[in-house]
Amino acid sequence: MDKKGAGGRKGSGSRKKSVTRSVKAGLQFPVGRIGRYLKKGRYAQRCGSGAPVYMAAVLEYLAAEVLELAGNAARDNKKTRIIPRHVLLAVRNDEELGKLLGVLL
Repeated sequence: MDKKGAGGRKGSGSRKKSVTRSVKAGLQFPVGRIGRYLKKGRYAQRCGSGAPVYMAAVLEYLAAEVLELAGNAARDNKKTRIIPRHVLLAVRNDEELGKLLGVLL
């Protein structure tokens, strides 16, 4: 008798591991979750498949940039742990990030 796998498929039951879109794009930020938020937020009637990938890449880049500058600010203050003050100093001292996040901070 043949063994049936999940969902009525024939086989030994060993499935191929699914690969997330974040892994395919080489990102750490969750592409699927960002896509879900884009759809749920009703920013547009439709959302292309590349939009959440691009947005995840942009968010990851901005996070890495802020963390690097905050780490430098922490090191300048002879600390090994980043605190919110270091993030604030990093954003305020960087002209472009200050312009981008000036309203928030």
